[in-house]
Amino acid sequence: MKKIWTQSQHTLQDTAEAWASNERLVLHKEENLKREEMQHLFHRLHLQFHLEYNIHNKLKAADVLQISVNSLESHESCDEEDLVKNYLQKLLMMNYRARYIDVNKTNEQHHTQQRGNDTSEDEVDIFADMSSSNKKTSTYDHVHPMDVQMAVFHCADSFLKQLMVTKLSQCQFALPLLVPHPFTQQIEFPLWTFRQINKSWKMRNTNNDIISKEEPVYKAETPMVSFFRFGSVSSSKSQLMNNLINEKHNTFFHRNCPGSSRTRLLMDGVVEIAWFCPSGKDTDKFTDCVAFCNLHGDAGVHEKQLQILTEMSSVNVVLVSQIEKNDKNATKIQILYTEKNPLICLTEDKSVLTKTRIGKYKIGLKDRNQSDVSEELRRAINDCLSSSASASMFRLEDLSKHSDIRVDEEDDEDCRRGREAAQQMMSLLKNKDLREIKETFLPCQGKLWHQWCQKNKELHRPQGEDIDKEISRTRSEMMKIREDQFKYNLSESIKFFIVQMDSHDVNINTYFIKWLTILLNQFPSVDLSDLHRKYDVKWSTVFKLKEKDKPEQLKAKQTELEKISEELQAASFGLEHIMREIGQIYESCSSVKKNKTDLPFHYTSLPRFAAEMMISGFPLLIVFVLSVLGLQSSGKSTMLNAMFGLQFAVSAGRCTRGAFMQLIRVSEEMKQQLKFDYILVVDTEGLRALDSDGRSTRHHDNELATFVVGLGNLTLINIFGENPAEMQDILQIVVQAFLRMKKVKLNPSCMFVHQNVSDVTAGEKNMEGRRRLLKTLDEMTKLAAKEEDSDAECFSDVINFDVQNDVKYFAQLWEGSPPMAPPNPNYCENIQELKKTIISQSSKSDGMKLTHLRERIKDLWEALLKEQFVFSFRNALEISAYRRLETKYSKWTWTLRSAMLDIENKLHNQIENEAIYEIEETDLQRDLKEKSEEVKNSMSEFFERDPDKGILIQWKTSFELKIKDLEENIVRETKRTLNEILPQRDLKRKIDAQRTQHENTLLEKSKELALKLREETNSDEILKREFDLFWEECVKIITTDSPPIKDIDILRDVRRLLTDIYESLNVEHRNVNTDIFSVTKYSDFVTVKKSSRFTGEVKNVYKVAKEKLGYTPSKDDEIQITNLITDVVQQTDTMIKSFNISKLGYNISYIQQLTDYIKTRITEFEKDPIKYEFKNEFVTDLVFSILNRAEKTFIKQHRRFREANDPILYVEKKRDEYYSIFQKYCQGATSAAIFGEIICQKLKRPIEQSVYKQTARDLADEIRSNCPSLNGNKSNLEKHILKRLAEEENFSAFNDYILYPKEHFKDFIIGEVSQYIRDQFSISVQPKMNHNIEVLQQKILTAAHESTEDVQVKSGDVDLWLKFFTQKLSDVLIFSVKDFSGVSHDDVDDFKLLEDVINTELPSIMSDISREFSTDTFNNKLDLNYRPDEILINHFCQCCWVQCPFCKATCTNTIENHDGDHSVPFHRVNGINGFFDDKTKTLCTDFCSTAVKGCKSFKLSDEWIPFNEYRRAGGDYAEWSITPDSSEMPYWKWFVCRFQKALEAYYEKTFQDKIPDEWQKYTKEDAIESLDKYDIPKRSLSDF
Repeated sequence: MKKIWTQSQHTLQDTAEAWASNERLVLHKEENLKREEMQHLFHRLHLQFHLEYNIHNKLKAADVLQISVNSLESHESCDEEDLVKNYLQKLLMMNYRARYIDVNKTNEQHHTQQRGNDTSEDEVDIFADMSSSNKKTSTYDHVHPMDVQMAVFHCADSFLKQLMVTKLSQCQFALPLLVPHPFTQQIEFPLWTFRQINKSWKMRNTNNDIISKEEPVYKAETPMVSFFRFGSVSSSKSQLMNNLINEKHNTFFHRNCPGSSRTRLLMDGVVEIAWFCPSGKDTDKFTDCVAFCNLHGDAGVHEKQLQILTEMSSVNVVLVSQIEKNDKNATKIQILYTEKNPLICLTEDKSVLTKTRIGKYKIGLKDRNQSDVSEELRRAINDCLSSSASASMFRLEDLSKHSDIRVDEEDDEDCRRGREAAQQMMSLLKNKDLREIKETFLPCQGKLWHQWCQKNKELHRPQGEDIDKEISRTRSEMMKIREDQFKYNLSESIKFFIVQMDSHDVNINTYFIKWLTILLNQFPSVDLSDLHRKYDVKWSTVFKLKEKDKPEQLKAKQTELEKISEELQAASFGLEHIMREIGQIYESCSSVKKNKTDLPFHYTSLPRFAAEMMISGFPLLIVFVLSVLGLQSSGKSTMLNAMFGLQFAVSAGRCTRGAFMQLIRVSEEMKQQLKFDYILVVDTEGLRALDSDGRSTRHHDNELATFVVGLGNLTLINIFGENPAEMQDILQIVVQAFLRMKKVKLNPSCMFVHQNVSDVTAGEKNMEGRRRLLKTLDEMTKLAAKEEDSDAECFSDVINFDVQNDVKYFAQLWEGSPPMAPPNPNYCENIQELKKTIISQSSKSDGMKLTHLRERIKDLWEALLKEQFVFSFRNALEISAYRRLETKYSKWTWTLRSAMLDIENKLHNQIENEAIYEIEETDLQRDLKEKSEEVKNSMSEFFERDPDKGILIQWKTSFELKIKDLEENIVRETKRTLNEILPQRDLKRKIDAQRTQHENTLLEKSKELALKLREETNSDEILKREFDLFWEECVKIITTDSPPIKDIDILRDVRRLLTDIYESLNVEHRNVNTDIFSVTKYSDFVTVKKSSRFTGEVKNVYKVAKEKLGYTPSKDDEIQITNLITDVVQQTDTMIKSFNISKLGYNISYIQQLTDYIKTRITEFEKDPIKYEFKNEFVTDLVFSILNRAEKTFIKQHRRFREANDPILYVEKKRDEYYSIFQKYCQGATSAAIFGEIICQKLKRPIEQSVYKQTARDLADEIRSNCPSLNGNKSNLEKHILKRLAEEENFSAFNDYILYPKEHFKDFIIGEVSQYIRDQFSISVQPKMNHNIEVLQQKILTAAHESTEDVQVKSGDVDLWLKFFTQKLSDVLIFSVKDFSGVSHDDVDDFKLLEDVINTELPSIMSDISREFSTDTFNNKLDLNYRPDEILINHFCQCCWVQCPFCKATCTNTIENHDGDHSVPFHRVNGINGFFDDKTKTLCTDFCSTAVKGCKSFKLSDEWIPFNEYRRAGGDYAEWSITPDSSEMPYWKWFVCRFQKALEAYYEKTFQDKIPDEWQKYTKEDAIESLDKYDIPKRSLSDF
């Protein structure tokens, strides 16, 4: 028996093992099948590559948030492959329909679910059809919506997970709390994803007062109710939970939701959590915040989740089919029942709510109304929560204490390190009073910063008479504040932050910033909540007192309100405060130009942190910047968050202060369409926000609106509700802002968003709303136009506005009543439509560089600080674009001028060669056409392709006209120049003919002598002796016929001429060194103008009085006289060039012409209505001064003429050449050989001229490109001049620059060119010369060869050969047949030999020219007009030279006789020009730009004129645009201090104590450094 029992035992054991093995096998197969199904799911969703553990393969938040084609689409159905994109797109926009996206079925899938319809109509049988359809099953299983959510969750990186969960919370959806891994089943607690979620609710205290609470969910201590299902239950647990929390919204997805199916793969074992937040009303289902957890799937299978939840729950709710002892889950249910925690069992029977014992309840579900069940369940839960036995509270963070689950924060090394760093920084703030933290840890942005801001406002709005002194004082005080800021040591917290950001990689720092933001947000929460409550109470009191009109009580309460507001400001502490502190540290270091000793690196690296944070997606604080305008708390931030998936703060009571911006990346596919890389989204505080004492400030709103509208390419105008008064108020502010933009030539666009409209689908109502809006806008335009002095009549006069497309109506945000209401899907659809419209409009824009954005912010802010925005605004982007256009214009003009120089040279050669006899403009236009077309194409390309083409387009037409005018001018000027050569050619022909006659006479006589001696002797000595005797005899004859040209004495001739004119003056004994250009006062040169009213004896009395008293010119008189002198100098300079002395020689008639011109100009000047007339001494001294300056030019040009034409000098130079020819005659050389050498000898001078001229032009091109001072426009050149002046510190040179800028520019250019030639002679100049020699040599040899071929073809003689040869060279050389008149060459018939001789002899000629080339000979060999410095002078100095009547600054416009006003980027100190105070007689220290801001006046012809009305003075004053500005160059402050004594001595006046102390601090280095701003001037747009 025992044996049988033992055998039976073994048999049973074997059977059990077999069953267990089979069960394991089945389970393994099921697991493999499920694994395959899940893998297939990820493939279907195209997520298989993102599921890997490698963080780099995960879906990233930045990729999801970028602007892409998909982000602009919103579909209720899509293909399966687009499920993930559409789900994320809707979720980021807070559209809870993200869970209900239908999948488009393919045709095949449709057909598999349809019965064949090939049966005839007669055979239709409903019973058969229905029976057949019952047997048919679907072959297509769509993806479960929650599988989409969880698949994305598993494939996302931690930042995207956090963003997803935050958006799920905003949609009032349940959040993943415990998540099993789909393949390993490792349970993860994603604590990190909850860190940014806050919940707010209202509840009643013991006094029945409603109190508000707001807490982060991970810290909130609330009761927690857990729901479990054991086995299969017909009722939906999730649906039952939804009825408890919000019966109108599916917080938990359940089986009856759209899209639900039994194919769910990823939700089993997932625990979701949601919170019920009461509103403080009697209708609340629960009186306190309650957490609800839902374990999906069979709780009996997911034991770990069941254990964790039951341990932490306040109440457990179990759904079970029947409670039976033999049930497999009976033991688990029994354990729950015996534990002390309350338990509510829901079973599938008909029982009502039954309390089985304390804390234990049973509710039946069968045949019960869901509402009744929900109500009973709510009562049971409330009973359980109110009992003392249920005192346990749930805190989400405590879940991380369970050892068997994975906590995402602990498992991610970067996250953990970032958290530890943030906690370490927060520990530095531990035990610190919240309101003292800023003073301790953020010292730079406390009182000092506010003081600096106040001083900055004072700087831009100075008061009083002595504005410049006031500005200087304010700047000194601002610098003192910066120095005080600099003295503060870095606080430990700031130092830690800087070191942390500098020493770790981007991912760790991103976590660090995120953690720091989280911890800082919670740091002051208790204090802030209490302060906000006090503020609300006090503000309500103030509001009521305003209505009751009780001023005394109102003032007291406003004071209390202001105090609470200050406490609120002091208590708020966030990441923006840390960044602002770093910004202030940077500003203080930058101001004092030193690095802080405790800063671990140079301060210039600090801005990098802000840039990195911005690119990483963190909002950054910028003062008063926004992209959306609207009232406070009107939903602006919410709209931006929904539109772009951002996270701008929207909490109640924490409205935006200041401004925050985030960059949204544009996907690669969208960049081609949008033309930019990022969209910058800016959120700011709202209009009509109360200031610290509870008042709304319209001035502040106007500034804010102006700043916002000016900043962006597109501004959203957010209108909340339908209150006409509020709408009218905001619209007037908006219209005024756009009107200001129009006046300063900024062209932003706008869209109106009308939120909270009850019926957005009513087309008729929307049309009526649009009509009312446009009518209101037109009315507001008229009102704003009066304030802004504009003639705009309607809104369309101000901005391009389409009322049909640029007005959007939005549904209300919430679907129900907060705090449990989800966002309204219609609102989300409106957001999507708006987003598409914005992107569509932005595609028409080229965007703005971040550097341009920085400049725009600076420009707008600077203008707003001043009292008159439109008058003060400087558009740095527009000015920068204009300067770039000016630089291009300079290159285009240079191209045309350079081309015309080549044409002029060619035609000049032809004129000299008598190949042409008249120049027509059409000829020049034809020759210039190719370069003209090249310039036009370059212009078109520039205007079409430049990044700022949208800005540049406004000047396209005007610059095309300027180029056209320039082309016409240079054609006209070249025609004049060339036609002037024609009469000069006749004069020159006589001179040249005489020289040629001498040459040819010598040639023929030497030939005769050679032929005679050739028969008598072969001795070289005899031949040389005979030739020398012959030469001496010939020179004597030539000297007798043509006397030598003597040197000239210009000043002697001037004295003789003036003595003949002014016999009464002792001109011979006047000081020749008298320089009228250095005269500071003209009282010695003028006398009272004779009046026709005096007759007879009275006239004699007047004459005596006039001689005794003289006349003292006024400041305006001095300016007029100086302008006269300057203009006369410029005109006489042109006359001297036209004399062409180097070609025609000097004649005393030139002095006569100049003197007559000067006298005529003075006479004409005296005819004007002036009170004085000039003495004769003025005329004589002016003539002396002008000709004294021109003496060097006269002498140099005359020397060139003498060297070329003096018979003795010229013939002596030819001696060696003629002896060489003489020798060849003696040696019996053929006529062709000798004639070839004669040709080469005659070619030398024209070759030399041509090579020098071409090298000069090439050199001018090179210098224009390579010389820093000459490679830009006039402003750049002036900057280098000022730098040189500062370096040399020569007052006389400074004075010359101030009084006679054009002459100084010329001298500077001459100096720069001379220096360049000296420095680059062997490197560049000599090689250019050699190259040009080689090119010309090749042309000559080619011409000789072609002439030989041509004459042989035509069987011509030597005259024909010579004609061909000279004609082929007429474009490049002044060389003609007439040069050979008198030279015997009739017997030359061997043209091949002639060509060979030229080939042999020409290189030696070229070598001689090259050998003589040096820095000294370069300019001496060139005519004045062809020198490189003169070419560059003509280019740079043909511009505007009008000087400011106050400070002598020269207009910077590059166009001579330009349209519009004169202007300069920076004015100078008026005292530099001798401007003085008529009352104190002291030199002024005002800058023109600050003088026109104040209340001072200046005296002109006995009339006092306010500086701010200076145009009233007429004349030059009326033609200048002087913009009120505080932008002053330290350069001129340094100059006044450095040369104070020299200025005082020069003008015989003192500054006394008027020079501000601040000016004394500027060094020469500071002055030179300030010049960097000079070529980026800031001027009023009207000046363009």
